[in-house]
Amino acid sequence: MALTMLIIGSIVDIWKREIHDYYWIGFGGAGFLLIFLDSDIIPHLVNIGIALIIAPFVIFIWRLGLFGGADAFALIALAVIAPMTTFSENPSTPFTTLSNAVILFFVPVSINVIRNLISTMKHENIFEGFEETRFRKICAIMIGYKAKNPKFCFSIEKTVKGKKKINLKIQHAENQNYCSKPNTWITPGIPYLLLITGGFIIQLMYGDIILSLFIK
Repeated sequence: MALTMLIIGSIVDIWKREIHDYYWIGFGGAGFLLIFLDSDIIPHLVNIGIALIIAPFVIFIWRLGLFGGADAFALIALAVIAPMTTFSENPSTPFTTLSNAVILFFVPVSINVIRNLISTMKHENIFEGFEETRFRKICAIMIGYKAKNPKFCFSIEKTVKGKKKINLKIQHAENQNYCSKPNTWITPGIPYLLLITGGFIIQLMYGDIILSLFIK
């Protein structure tokens, strides 16, 4: 049920870039009601109570703008439906799905770096017109790229006193408008729900990647 919820939610998020809160409330409520079909509900309720310690944490992250409300509600619903569930012998905590998702975030970072390296090998001046330090250019290469026709992306380019600069300020996931200006440095607006789904699949099959490294 939890995996179905995340997969459908990810598809809708990619398609519409918006998921109504009722979606998560519906799945979370249905998952909670199913517990009462079990004759021994106390252990399930205890697990849910422990798993829900993630709720204030993800709401705080949402308010900071690091990811959207749908991502926060997805993790809360997941804590109700499948608290700390794993089919492996490795440990799992209320934060396992989220920590696994953070590791998966390095996939789009790697894609950005490869994309920029290819552009550089083609002798494209990706920082034409910019006056920036090497450090800020390296950061830009990791978090984004110069898009010819951006779509579902956020601009990381700004103009200060007639000079182009890289904007490394955190983009609020819900308040920031998508960039439509051509030939602009952007950071992809990747639905974080995809990473959460991947993180949950890893949790089911392997457990907590980071925690297992420390334990072993």
